[in-house]
Amino acid sequence: MDNPLLDAPPLPAFSRIRPEHVEPAIDRLIADGRALVAALTENADQVTWENFVEPLEAEDDRLSRAWSPVSHLNSVMNSDELRAAYNACLPKLSDYATEVGQNPDLYRAYQRVSEQSGLDPAQRKMLSNTLRDLHLAGVDLPLEKKARYRAIAQELSQLTNKFAENVLDATNAWHKHLTDESALAGLPDAAKALARQHAKERELDGWVLTLDFPSFEPVMRYADDRALRREVYEAFTTRASDQGPDAGRFDNGEVMERLLALRHEQAQLLGFSNFAELSLAPKMARSTGEVMAFLNDLAEHSVDRARAELDEVKTYALTEHGFDDLQPWDLSYYSEKLRQHRYAISDEELKPYFPFEGVVSGMFAVAERLFDVRIERAETGADGSPVDLWHPDVRFYRILDEADRVRAEFYLDPFARRRKQGGAWMNGAVSRMRMAGHRQHPVAHLVCNFTPPVDGHPSLLTHREVETLFHEFGHGLHHMLTRVDFPPVAGIHGVPWDAVELPSQFLENWCWERQSLDLFAAHHETGARIPDDLFERMTAAKNFQSAMQMVRQLEFALFDFRLHLEYDPAAGGQVYEVLDQVRDQVAVLKPPAANRFAHGFSHIFAGGYAAGYYSYKWAEVLSADAFSLFEERGIFDPPTGHAFREQILERGGSAEAMDLYVAFRGREPTVDALLRHSGIAA
Repeated sequence: MDNPLLDAPPLPAFSRIRPEHVEPAIDRLIADGRALVAALTENADQVTWENFVEPLEAEDDRLSRAWSPVSHLNSVMNSDELRAAYNACLPKLSDYATEVGQNPDLYRAYQRVSEQSGLDPAQRKMLSNTLRDLHLAGVDLPLEKKARYRAIAQELSQLTNKFAENVLDATNAWHKHLTDESALAGLPDAAKALARQHAKERELDGWVLTLDFPSFEPVMRYADDRALRREVYEAFTTRASDQGPDAGRFDNGEVMERLLALRHEQAQLLGFSNFAELSLAPKMARSTGEVMAFLNDLAEHSVDRARAELDEVKTYALTEHGFDDLQPWDLSYYSEKLRQHRYAISDEELKPYFPFEGVVSGMFAVAERLFDVRIERAETGADGSPVDLWHPDVRFYRILDEADRVRAEFYLDPFARRRKQGGAWMNGAVSRMRMAGHRQHPVAHLVCNFTPPVDGHPSLLTHREVETLFHEFGHGLHHMLTRVDFPPVAGIHGVPWDAVELPSQFLENWCWERQSLDLFAAHHETGARIPDDLFERMTAAKNFQSAMQMVRQLEFALFDFRLHLEYDPAAGGQVYEVLDQVRDQVAVLKPPAANRFAHGFSHIFAGGYAAGYYSYKWAEVLSADAFSLFEERGIFDPPTGHAFREQILERGGSAEAMDLYVAFRGREPTVDALLRHSGIAA
């Protein structure tokens, strides 16, 4: 069978990939991998980097490049047929990964190579990581425990995917059909136009609201109809749960319980007391106590200020609007009114200056000035072949160096649509590799869910969405500007999870500086730059409710970490008991009892952030401290930009994260810059 997943073209042939291609390709590549491992471990005494590590990496790359487009399409163009094919492969891939990870002959061979001379630091770091990861895969376990670990790993891969499917299906299952425009009073014109487009897609008159963020967020922030706000809030916060309009239909309750139990058992099999300890094994943080102390310290700096900020909203709602019953579905609405009242500014006033196309061009200009690269849109790959896209919204770009050589390529899929996973993310499609006769440059996927152009009107971004785009592009640059030749430590690979957010959060700073805003913030009709008075109001409002935002993130991080740190098999997950305790510590406005936030918390139950959500705040310390050097020297200071590129972006996971940071900054980070940037006293 002509199978595009086995052709291994330079770029994926998305339009040719069919669900029936997936399982045969993965079966073939796993079989090839098993055969190669068996052949290479026959003579473990003669192994070298060239005859052992390089062939294995080349074979791993073949499998990765086949699975990557399948996994990507499952996220951005989900269908029942593709989902079935994807799910059929998950246990096979999990089995294969565990089998390889628990192979003692492989471990001994890697150990032998690691003891040889002539290896460079990146090679040594890669081998050190590999030996560590083999330990964490159970290579040292007795046979019966290896079998149990393998069963756990397989079930975990299926459960995390099931959690994500339930959230996606629950999001897609709900919509609110309105035929009276007065129900939408207060909503911006763009939000109403999107609601009308949603109705047309369903062949309905009037307007349709959904739980996708471009539809949900304007309702919570602007809708004058309190009953509508409450209905949408309750539908969103009960997704995939035992509560709300679809109660029990996509319930993630049992999935969460099982995930927590299996993670705990897996950790104990490997000799850890709990999953939080296991999670930290490859991270920067040295102990669970250090993480908890870090989060609690931030909470102590923030909670009183956050509660004062809530009191300001309550006082404003009462004195200006005669409203004295502030509930969670009212908070965004009255907060927005207070922000407009205090700073005479709103997202809607700023959005005309952030047309999507202009923001993209300006973001590239920022990266070009900082990192001495050039970015251009392309219809062909570096080899001259046409680029195959999965949807008309998608565009393709290449990054070139100072000599006009292709450094990397990437896809950008910017707009929300049905059957596309919500949120924003960056994934690697191809990793940089210069070994085993292969020379390939990195390719990335950047995915967002912005409001699409509607009825001839351009897509206009909120300033927060501008930050989101810069954030994901920061991840992309980390993946794409690497100079490391070995995939396991190239780009974001091998970077500790609590350092991986450094480049993404770092790049967000250029969304606030006048010098960089003038590169991309221009009115979509007149081309005018943001007026000085509007810029001043925008920056004055930057830290509006920053303490409330801080404690909201701390709520997520403390909940996640304690959930995994304190798990007791006899008591079960105690998901909402732990969440209630955390909210008692840091939350400013308690949600109603029916709120099922955890049931949709995909970061920790379907993503890679289990016992790791603290990483956002941990890396934010790094990013704020790193940007403070640009504040000292100039935000486009060439030597500082080059130093960040060379020490952070280009070196990826090829050295210890703190060593790379110190090489850039000249010292270890302090929390002061984060607190200052957040408007919270150090």
